Amino acid sequence: MRMIVRGARLSHTEGDGPRGLSDVEVGEDGRIARVVPYDDRKEPPATGTLVEARGALLTAPFVEPHIHLDTALTAGEPRPNVSGTLWEGIARWSERKRTLTREDVIARATEVLRWQAAQGVLHVRTHCDVTDPSLTALDALLEVRDRVRGFMTLQIVAFPQEGIVSFPDGEALLREAVARGADVVGAIPHFEDTREDGVASLGIAFAVAEEYGLRVDAHCDEIDDEQSRFVEVLATLALRSGLRERATASHTTAMGSYGGAYSFKLRRLLSRSGINLVSNPFANLNLQGRFDGYPRRRGLTQVKEMLAAGVNVAFGHDDVMDPWNALGTASPLQTALVGLYAAQLTGDAEIATAFSMVTDRAARVLGLGPDEYGITEGAPASFALLPAPTPQEAIRRQVRPSHVVSHGTLLAETPPTPTRLTWPGEGPTEVDFSRSHPS
Repeated sequence: MRMIVRGARLSHTEGDGPRGLSDVEVGEDGRIARVVPYDDRKEPPATGTLVEARGALLTAPFVEPHIHLDTALTAGEPRPNVSGTLWEGIARWSERKRTLTREDVIARATEVLRWQAAQGVLHVRTHCDVTDPSLTALDALLEVRDRVRGFMTLQIVAFPQEGIVSFPDGEALLREAVARGADVVGAIPHFEDTREDGVASLGIAFAVAEEYGLRVDAHCDEIDDEQSRFVEVLATLALRSGLRERATASHTTAMGSYGGAYSFKLRRLLSRSGINLVSNPFANLNLQGRFDGYPRRRGLTQVKEMLAAGVNVAFGHDDVMDPWNALGTASPLQTALVGLYAAQLTGDAEIATAFSMVTDRAARVLGLGPDEYGITEGAPASFALLPAPTPQEAIRRQVRPSHVVSHGTLLAETPPTPTRLTWPGEGPTEVDFSRSHPS
């Protein structure tokens, strides 16, 4: 064996509560050779790296289904987004991207990927602005994708930030980005000049995806306008083209403004279509409702209702210190925590669902199959060991993985750092956040 993880809790699937402890044995090929019940009377094998889990949670890697690595770490450049709106963010980025260089994009993207890997994120889908005639950012991210191949999966979306139909040579740039190696075809229909342009842009995106055998992931209805209804167009195209689960609608914040009758109709269509939804709670809560008085909308999509309708919904971090969000550490557990509060997923089963929205459900968005993802025999030995007994506790305490393993190789290790508190009358003690109730 290359590695043995002893005494771990396996709770990597939505709704799967704590089970008995298990040993996970990793073969020399970097895949999971065996998953067997833990027996504390049995001596550990003499070969291979030994990791004593001691009841910690072993989960398949976190998955980031929506981030912008090309814009990351550019907050305030060349000037801040003072209004906090989506539109000013796009304007600020339009200025910043004129100064992009290969080295600039590679350095910033790689830094955020390091943050993600340290936190157990091993599969990432990044959107990359291709409304730039030089396609500087795309070429840089294609190089980054090659550099991290083997220990991280990086999917690149050809994202037309300023439109396909309404931007000069938008369709040609989109096609060139795909020809150069983008993995997924993007769109932004609500940003196009007219509704007709928006519908046409989705038609182009699906045509290119079918031509190249790729997936579609569109920024869709990222606006508070209840008349923005491009998600129905995307879902219908996915249904009729057969792309179905290979299509994703990201954001869909206008859904938070739809009336009951239309929402009921829409849930039926989205359920039939098989598409995925990605909600980005940081950006959605920050950017939406900026034009409202009170009551003020928060712009989140109908997460709870779509989950109940059987639609696959995942949470994404989206922006990390860029014109749309000046904060962020790319933490998937922070994304899950903010998302579950925003969407009111606060029941025990719903909190477990929120965990799956940054693991299993996000993996479905990227199209990761059982031969690429999961804690099962024969799957890649890629996982995170969380110092918590359950997904709920991992989210509550916002734990950092003690070990991150990629294809059988230890990629990151975070030692415990207890807090020592000198409490009046008691002297120095360690603060234990793991206890549910004081003893």
